[in-house]
Amino acid sequence: MQIFLLSRRSTASGNGIGSAPTTARYKTSVGGGRIFAGAPGPPPVLDLADGTLAARLARDAVVRATGAGPSFRPPPELPPVFHEPRGVFVTWYEHARRDLRGCIGFPEAVLPLGEALGEAAVSAALEDPRFRPVTAAELRGLVVEVSVLTPLEPVPLAGRPGAVRVGTDGLVVERGRRRGLLLPQVAPEQGWDREEFLDGACTKAGLPTGAWRSADVAVLRFQAEIFRELTPAGDVVRGAP
Repeated sequence: MQIFLLSRRSTASGNGIGSAPTTARYKTSVGGGRIFAGAPGPPPVLDLADGTLAARLARDAVVRATGAGPSFRPPPELPPVFHEPRGVFVTWYEHARRDLRGCIGFPEAVLPLGEALGEAAVSAALEDPRFRPVTAAELRGLVVEVSVLTPLEPVPLAGRPGAVRVGTDGLVVERGRRRGLLLPQVAPEQGWDREEFLDGACTKAGLPTGAWRSADVAVLRFQAEIFRELTPAGDVVRGAP
């Protein structure tokens, strides 16, 4: 299995997998962002109790990984949604300054959500190559954000750019072995319109801007349900785009 990184930061370059070969299973690293309102997306799959549990599972996985306890295993009595394969990202922030501390996730549904949460949380905390590994002491000052993704949905050529909903959709652009991914938060953060968002995804894939206009370039969209801690191990709220 190959692992690819998705860097997410609030710069003009956006967030995405750059020039990454397509594979059935891969992890990416991602960072969080501000909350923006966008066009209506699909109805929520997780309620706030589920989202709170997701954040608690992510934190528990890293507590175990940075301590002397046993490795994280999802408890069998989880609600049904946690046993369903789902794409998910886990992001860690320094609470005091809101600085990104690591983020890695699965853009596609290759593992049950409970298992994917634990793996992504530990990888984000310990394996994001942009940062040193999180320590047990440092974890007490970090907040976690969990983004659970909907399945990827193809956007046909005739639907581009009109079918792309800024502030609601994330994008994947593919041609051959090149793939670029941008999360839903990116376009509002950068002030992009639909065409600029598509161009940004093309850039992340190592393709020229405007490549999304070509029939040999696949464009897919997805949405995310976002849950974040307000304080370390504290209350969890639902974010939006």
